[in-house]
Amino acid sequence: MVDVAGWVASLDGMTEIETEITAGLVRDLLRDQHPDLAELPLREVEGGWGNQMWRLGDELAVRIQRMETDPDRQLKERRWLPVLAPRLPLPIPVPVRSGAPSERFRKLWTVVTWVPGLPLDHESITRGEHAADTLAAFLRALHVTAPADAPVGGGFAAHPKDCAGGFDHFFDSLDADAIGSDAADVRSIWDDAVAAPAWESPPVWVHGDLHPANVVVADGTLAGVVDFGELSVGDPASDLAAAWVLLPEGAAARFFAAYGEADEATVRRARGLAALKSLFLMLMGQNGDRGLPGGKPAWGPAGRAALDRVLSERLTRFRE
Repeated sequence: MVDVAGWVASLDGMTEIETEITAGLVRDLLRDQHPDLAELPLREVEGGWGNQMWRLGDELAVRIQRMETDPDRQLKERRWLPVLAPRLPLPIPVPVRSGAPSERFRKLWTVVTWVPGLPLDHESITRGEHAADTLAAFLRALHVTAPADAPVGGGFAAHPKDCAGGFDHFFDSLDADAIGSDAADVRSIWDDAVAAPAWESPPVWVHGDLHPANVVVADGTLAGVVDFGELSVGDPASDLAAAWVLLPEGAAARFFAAYGEADEATVRRARGLAALKSLFLMLMGQNGDRGLPGGKPAWGPAGRAALDRVLSERLTRFRE
């Protein structure tokens, strides 16, 4: 997935024909560039949008561009994930081999470590308190000052006021009954986030795209984080929105207590961004129900559930 502007562009252009990627193609690419891996068992992993995943043996996967055409996201993952992985308390897909564009396939692909578990959009969290503590620990470890040459944030790593076009697009594109009588309250939450003071501390590392397809679950709790294509430095509120987008009902307060570093303004921004991401998930679900390319039918109910949590779980206590 991509930043807000990219999300809007992708939704508007979903008639684009994606590159057909087959097991034969992936194996040919491996034989050409990494022959020692070419005969490992290979199977397609369901899901993916801009990139497709193929399980390679027991411990690896091939992440290959499908609809994605920008090489920068995979190049960024290759550069920074090996640096970040050793200090993160959850497994992430660490690049171990690089696949270059070729006559056979003109886009990027990367061999990464496999993160065991099922994506949250195909599974559920049943141990809410454990998941809240786990997510808080992961984000505390991630949200540290980055080196000077780290990629600068955009999209969700920016202030909500810079995402207003995306919010309006998602809100207006949904069927009227999708939001229903909650429309005014959703607008109020968003307006409050836009009015919240900006992040004034040094920018920190942020994942930038935490949603149900980008985390994996095992034993009823969070077990890994994937897809770091939006990794950058910016406002941590973009990731803190996951308290409502990922965690089950009633877990947001425990998450923020465990995270321990979010002031009132940051939580306000995070809540508004959670509403934005919920609307996006709902719109992807709506597109899936209509059979549009790139639509994800399962994301609609996940987005609506997340929006319900945003509406009902208003936090009243913050770090002093």
